[in-house]
Amino acid sequence: MIILRVKKPKKLPNSLNKSILIFFFFSYSLANSQENKINPSLNKIGFLYSSAKQNNILFFYRDYYYNTNVYKFQLFYSLKKWRKWDVNLIVQPQYQMAQHQLLNEQFVTPDEENFEFLREKFTQKKDISLYAFELGFQLRKSLIKKISFEATLGLGAGYISLESERLAKGFTFIENVSLGLAYTSNSSEFFLATTVGHVSNFNIQKPNSGYNILGFELGYRIFIK
Repeated sequence: MIILRVKKPKKLPNSLNKSILIFFFFSYSLANSQENKINPSLNKIGFLYSSAKQNNILFFYRDYYYNTNVYKFQLFYSLKKWRKWDVNLIVQPQYQMAQHQLLNEQFVTPDEENFEFLREKFTQKKDISLYAFELGFQLRKSLIKKISFEATLGLGAGYISLESERLAKGFTFIENVSLGLAYTSNSSEFFLATTVGHVSNFNIQKPNSGYNILGFELGYRIFIK
């Protein structure tokens, strides 16, 4: 008799969750400190493309696959300077187009109601749309002439179009962390980064195993004078 073992879905490591909270608190504290008054000013607009998936060096799941392409429109607001760092806010509405399929039907266990129907339903390939509004809190520092390092934490809310065995249809949250380099050329900028993301609904609905992804970002920005 062959026994299939199904691994419980992984969540973001506690250390990563703590890092996200610390980064958010640090950025928020900087933005609200009394050392400098904040006078937000729009200085760039941009477009960003991201490609990410769940099978990677950080996250790997044999039970399913989840690949996504993300398209963001970005508005960059300069908040303040802190020592040699620039603190910025990025407003970024977006559309995410994902492909998902349950590969191991045993993930849906017999104790679930209508489990045979759910297995048939969830093992079908599906295209999922996610519409979201995200705020990015960015720290930026110049490294050498024309090249800058950027660390950005993105937090947002959205709507996911289809139910899966891992996440309910409807309202959801997104979290993203990216580390990258920006190259400035005259009146524009090019951006390349690595990004880690998480999608879930904080147990507002069931299921809520969520998706963890790792990928890359490519961006183009135009300065507003």
